[in-house]
Amino acid sequence: MTSAPTTLVDDLESNIRGYCRQFPVVFQSACGSRLVDQDGRSYIDFFAGAGALNYGHNNANAKQALLEYLQADGVMHSLDMTTTSKLKFLETFQDVILKPRSMDYRVQFTGPTGTNAVEAALKLARKVTGRRHVVAFTRAYHGHTAGALAVTANSYYQHESYGGRDDVSHLPFDGYLGASVDTADFLARYLDDPSSGMPTPAAVILETIQGEGGVHVASNAWLRRVAEICRVRGVLLIVDEIQVGNGRSGAYFSFESAGIKPDIICLSKSIGAGLPLSLVLIREELDQWKPGEHTGTFRGNNLAFVAGEAVLHHWQDPSFVAGLEQKAATIESWAQRLKREHEVIVRGRGLIWGIDFGKPGLAREIANDAFRHGLVIETAGAHDEVIKLLPPLTIEESDLVAGLRILRNSIDQLLLGETLIRLCANEDWSVEASSRAGHSHDVPSPQQQLV
Repeated sequence: MTSAPTTLVDDLESNIRGYCRQFPVVFQSACGSRLVDQDGRSYIDFFAGAGALNYGHNNANAKQALLEYLQADGVMHSLDMTTTSKLKFLETFQDVILKPRSMDYRVQFTGPTGTNAVEAALKLARKVTGRRHVVAFTRAYHGHTAGALAVTANSYYQHESYGGRDDVSHLPFDGYLGASVDTADFLARYLDDPSSGMPTPAAVILETIQGEGGVHVASNAWLRRVAEICRVRGVLLIVDEIQVGNGRSGAYFSFESAGIKPDIICLSKSIGAGLPLSLVLIREELDQWKPGEHTGTFRGNNLAFVAGEAVLHHWQDPSFVAGLEQKAATIESWAQRLKREHEVIVRGRGLIWGIDFGKPGLAREIANDAFRHGLVIETAGAHDEVIKLLPPLTIEESDLVAGLRILRNSIDQLLLGETLIRLCANEDWSVEASSRAGHSHDVPSPQQQLV
């Protein structure tokens, strides 16, 4: 494996860098579900730019549209001025996504990243309601700028000097207190009890599937209950679709199966086909902004409009939608077999799945081993205890199966090692006996495994 050149990176780039430490090679090219490093080694991508590349690297439709746009000297930067690329994006988004779902929303372009969408959503909710407080949930992840960070739960990203979270309450997400407890009761009780200590909030913000929090999937029943609790009490519901929207859950919006209609929806990542684009969908009566009241220099990314419009056409292709169902079934079958054969917890839907090993750091060890064998995959959860599968929606079935085999082999090897360590500690096995036990353990090779 090629090591990244440490002289330039270590000496010049900030210590804040993260993913280049996890994947320590120099990548040179990418296409579809594959990355290639400067030595020509190919890697299957189960990371997909943390969900920004649902349609794959250098999607053919997006690439062709971008080349034609640049060749014609299309406008690259325009703030929020009207361009042909913006008009085309809005028209396609309305015709392909909104109208077929009977969704009547205004579109606000907020800036280049998901956290910008969250900031705008929170700001608008507070403006419309005249209230400041916001309810978020345990394990939530919504971004790193001040407002978005306040509704993010993981303490790793927090520091006292970043500003307070006085206007935010974190309540238990669905399943946080066990399957027998409906945590929506907590929300209703807090809102209805004048002595709960929590003021009536402007909004409730949630992810239907908590990606960074460890792939925790809210039930449709819980989502419907939360939506109704908000509606009856005049609290706005913000759904953060930044990582799990754009088809990641199997449907375009992850909340579709619940039948709810959020007041505000945050979209980013794959909406721009890998290029920076972020937007907020707002119920028409809530669009109470004054012109220029919320702004941003890069809220009109025309190249992202072009690429984003091109990939929206996938949703007009029945074979694309059918392919999502097949790939989701392949991953779920693989995950359920893993659950039966190892003491792990599996959670997920569509093409986002988490394998929870219940031990801090073990998922990172498995991800590192998988990377050495040609698979790019990340971890999640507060303690790096969850492997998170995020393959591109457009991944070929052959690459999906090959990636699952690599991951299964790494899991088998690491969990077998864990088992032997426990046995040695509990039964005082000798090194020789441990070795014999390891060789006698019937672990199928990746070629023998069925996914």
